Amino acid sequence: MTFSVPADSYDRFMGRYSTRMAGPFADFAGFEDHGAVLDVGCGPGALLGELIRRVGPERAFGVDPVEGFVEAARDRHPGASVRLAAAEHLPFDDEVFDAALAQLAVHFMPDPVRGLSEMARVTVSGGIVAACVWDFHEGGSPLSTLWAAAGALDPDAPDETQLPGTRRGDLGTLFRAAGLRDVDDGSITVGVRHPDFDDWWAPFELGVGPAGAYVARLDVDGRHQLQRRCRELLGAGPFTIEATAWAARGVVG
Repeated sequence: MTFSVPADSYDRFMGRYSTRMAGPFADFAGFEDHGAVLDVGCGPGALLGELIRRVGPERAFGVDPVEGFVEAARDRHPGASVRLAAAEHLPFDDEVFDAALAQLAVHFMPDPVRGLSEMARVTVSGGIVAACVWDFHEGGSPLSTLWAAAGALDPDAPDETQLPGTRRGDLGTLFRAAGLRDVDDGSITVGVRHPDFDDWWAPFELGVGPAGAYVARLDVDGRHQLQRRCRELLGAGPFTIEATAWAARGVVG
């Protein structure tokens, strides 16, 4: 489960989805546009860019545990403050932010309840904590076709259904365990159009995340079989992938 890859590789693999998710997710979070906002697990800065558009660079902050992503986010958004840190150990005092958001990050937190609790700690009483995670149980993620094809060829393929927050209602449960109140659950769907199959497939060979790591472990024949099966499911293209994330929003205090 590696994200120690160049930021451009992440952009090709997931950035095209996370960039489209940023606006609808920020709308779902519903924070005021005059306060300070923290992006937890900011990656190269897809959501951070949206936050800057809404609150200004001086009130947009980000953290990520991957040094290369922190450097990329700083380069792309020089007015914002981006720090190297894990969600479970946020380097901020109590009640610093008006909202803390985690886009497509909770399922990769080693301890998601602690991570969400930390997000609540650094947010003012009455402030907002929000998160979204891909739907890996009902076939809604942008990776679902790959994992369905892998499962048909290899019953031991790991997929990502075991990760926290990926099932309907999971995020709300995690939010309540972290002490947040007035928790609302929802979902967000975005579409990404691919001009052809190769445009969809190529990023899986970049070694990004669990899916990229799985493809990288396959031998040449196994990789070709997986590629053929995915092509059978999707066609030659063009096609649009409709990707859905579960979302939750809670109030601090």
